[in-house]
Order: sequence, then C-alpha cells, then structure tokens
Amino acid sequence: MSKPEKIVAVKGMNDILPLDAPMWELFENTAETILKSYGYQKIVTPIVEDTSLFARAIGAVTDIVEKEMYSFEDSMNGDQLTLRPEGTAGVVRAVLEHNLVYDGPKRLWYKGPMFRHERPQRGRYRQFFQFGAEAVGFSGPDIDAELIMLCRRLWDDLGLQNVRLELNSIGNADERLRHRADLIAYLEKHEDILDAEAKRRLHSNPLRILDTKNPAMQEMVNGAPKLLDYLGEESMAHLEGLKKILDRNAVQYTINPRLVRGLDYYNRTVFEWVTDELGSQGTICAGGRYDPLIEQFGGKATPAVGFAMGIERIIELMKGLGETQAPSQCDVYMVHQGEDAQLQAFILAERLRDAGLDVVLHCATPAGAGSFKSQMKKADGSGASFAVIIGEDEVASGKANVKAMRAVDVQAGEQQQASVPFEEVVDYVVDQIVGGGGHDCDDENCNEHGHHHRP
Repeated sequence: MSKPEKIVAVKGMNDILPLDAPMWELFENTAETILKSYGYQKIVTPIVEDTSLFARAIGAVTDIVEKEMYSFEDSMNGDQLTLRPEGTAGVVRAVLEHNLVYDGPKRLWYKGPMFRHERPQRGRYRQFFQFGAEAVGFSGPDIDAELIMLCRRLWDDLGLQNVRLELNSIGNADERLRHRADLIAYLEKHEDILDAEAKRRLHSNPLRILDTKNPAMQEMVNGAPKLLDYLGEESMAHLEGLKKILDRNAVQYTINPRLVRGLDYYNRTVFEWVTDELGSQGTICAGGRYDPLIEQFGGKATPAVGFAMGIERIIELMKGLGETQAPSQCDVYMVHQGEDAQLQAFILAERLRDAGLDVVLHCATPAGAGSFKSQMKKADGSGASFAVIIGEDEVASGKANVKAMRAVDVQAGEQQQASVPFEEVVDYVVDQIVGGGGHDCDDENCNEHGHHHRP
C-alpha cells in the first residue's frame, strides 16, 4: 500500500504555533486593554459576507475586488459569497443592520482573519490577521486625533520604535473630482512614462497612481497636481484642527501629499503608521475617515473614522526587539509514580487550579509514564515555579514533596524542597508564590481559596 500524500497548509495561509502564541497574546492583550481604556467596545462580524457588500464598499475598480477576493457561489442556495478582505465594510453593515447608533455614536473594535489572494511576502499573507477600530457618528477632527494617539500608545506599550506617522487629507468628493480631472490631464501628458498598471488605472482610479513604488515614475509623480491644493475651507479646517491637537500632544507626523487610500469610501483624513524595518511592505497600520460609506449603504448620513493594523507585521517588529522568550506554561508541574500517586496528583492538581494556579499534570506517552528523572526534566522544561512530587512513599506518609524549581538555596547550592501534608499543599504553594517575591497582590483575600491573583 502506497504511503498517503503529505497534506500541507494552503500557500499563504500559516499556522500560529505554540512557540509564537505568547507573543500574539501579548499583542492582543495590550491592544484590547488600550482600546478599553479609550471606551471602545468589541464587535464580532462573520468571516463570510455577501459579495456585493465588498464590491459596493471597496469599489469595483480596486485591486481587492478585481483580483484579490476569495469569492464563491454557495452550492446550497446560489448566494454569491466572499471571505472578508477587510473589516470596515462588515462592521458598517452590522451597525446599519442592528441600528447601533440609534442612541448615539459608537466606538467599536474588532480582530480576526482577513483573506486576499495576493503574492505572499514578508508580513503579508493570503490569510492575515487584522486588529481594527471604528468610531461611528463622530464628525470632528478630535476623534481622528484620538485614534492616532491610541495607536501611539500601543507602539509605546509594545516597545516599538522607528514607527512614524504619515498624514494627508483627500478632501471630499467634489474636491477630488476637480483634482481628478487635472490629474488625468497631467498623467496623459506623461503617458510614455506610465507603466502598464498605471495605464490601466489612468481613467478608473488615477489617485492610486500617486502611490506607485515604480522608481521610473517617481519624479513624474512628484510633479503631479497635489490634492491638498484643491481642498475647500471645511476640509482644510478639519485638517488644521487635527494638526493642532496632534501638535499640542507632541505627536510627530509628516504631511505626505501622495498618501491616498485604495478604497473608495475614504474622505478627508487619511493616515499610515510606517516603519523601514520590514522592507518594502512598511505600513503596519492604516486608516482614515469614511463619512460617505453608511449613506452609500442605504443608511442616514453618518460620519465615521477608523483604522486597521496588520498583526503579523507588528509581531515581526516585536520579534526584532528580541522578545522571543516564551513565558512558562504553568505555575506547578505534577510529578507522580504509581496508580495511587496518580489519583492523588489529580486531586491536588484540581485544588491548585481552584486556587487560581496554572497546573500541568504529567500524563503518559506511548513510551510509558516515565521515570521520576524524566518527569522532573519535563517539569523543568515547562518553566513551572514548583514541582509537586508524589510517589509510593508520599502516598504512605500523606505528604507531597514540593520542590521550588527556580529558587536556589545559596548555602546548599540546591533547589529548595519541602515535605507538605496533602491538605496543606495548596496553601503552601500559594504562600510561596505570593510571599516569595515577584508576585504582587493587593487584595486581602488573595490567599484565600479561589482568589489567587495571577501576576
């Protein structure tokens, strides 16, 4: 019989392995804590939406809709469905469907996988994860500033450096139309310099040509009409209001007149957080204002602004800081030998978990239960602070050996160990962790059963 063919992941869709999971959790926990501190609430939308949602929101002539969406027909009922390529459209659909702003504006955040069929490269994959925020129902530059400053706080808390803010305004539809006419006329005069992609976009989405990375087009693009010069009084006042708040709060930024968005629903404020440490794909967070979108979806005119950040790219930057050491799996590792010892180990493990501790209980592999020596190697590798050891002698005496895996008796030059009655093991271990340094607890009940505070 032939050997079954090995199955591997779909190209551009990656596993997050246990070694990397702690760094993802660090990012997610930090981001969620910051969003909550600014008053944002979590929203979860489906991964699959009606294809028309994205065609209408993102724009039919964008790269995403034309070339990158994973779309299919539901064989059960013929519905045209798409794996979401971005998060904003689904959030806005949910806001409208459930009338979320009936009682006032909403601050929302989301996280999850997105899907685009593009060439996989560093930090950019076909299934990728985004963390995003949307503020719906706010019209002033103050909320734009809040979102930007929220991002700055996240970079600071994660310890990321060399991340810079680029800012621009793309005005409103009328201002863009006037600019578009002059831009097309300018580009047509330089059509011999345009590459194939730019020629394709010339009449469908000329604004995106300004964002080209083609070195041969840079000088020509630099001389193109600047959208900032077409802004009316209201759009300019909005931009100046945003700059004033950022300046007062010492947020450094660069006005980049070539910064545009690839999605049709943006207006006025657009911004990107950029780094030079990830090669050509240097944008780790992008956002802006999209006031027309909700009305475009059939709702009442409602202003909105948001951002999305690529988690993989941020994880890459975090790894660059050298923070790749995985934290310990547990507080306590249960070592046992023999059937009666195993039964007692289960009882103590549950009681320790009741007290708020993380406990790994040694379990058998195809090679067997393992000797005390091999189990202690596992305990050491787990990063546990303590090993609770139970064998035949411990069952007979009613006492477990509790070994401190990290603390060392300086005089003896060995790890500290104590023989503790089974009924006292939980209190002993909790007291050692809370009172033994490195674990703070302000709650007077934190030593009580079920109230231990994890560090």
